[in-house]
Amino acid sequence: MISPLSAIGSLTLQGASATTPAVSSVATPSGPSFAQTLASAAADAVTTVQGGEAAAIQGVTGSMPTFKVVEQVMSAQRTLQEMISIRDKAVSAYQEISRMTI
Repeated sequence: MISPLSAIGSLTLQGASATTPAVSSVATPSGPSFAQTLASAAADAVTTVQGGEAAAIQGVTGSMPTFKVVEQVMSAQRTLQEMISIRDKAVSAYQEISRMTI
């Protein structure tokens, strides 16, 4: 069995001496930005809530089975709760930032 500390101690830096750490290049992010991710989540949430509303209407008219209506409405409710939680966290973060001294 290899001890984690001895395994780390046996590593050597390539291209750098033992006294100077190696400088790594800054990697560019490869994926959507935070704003794009948030916009996508909001669009998905709107679509889910609209699907729940449509299912409720179809349930009232009798054109959709009850269990499917319940599934859609519960999914819309979960999505709405998630969006409310995200909003609350954003408001809380904003309030914390506004209280910071400059």
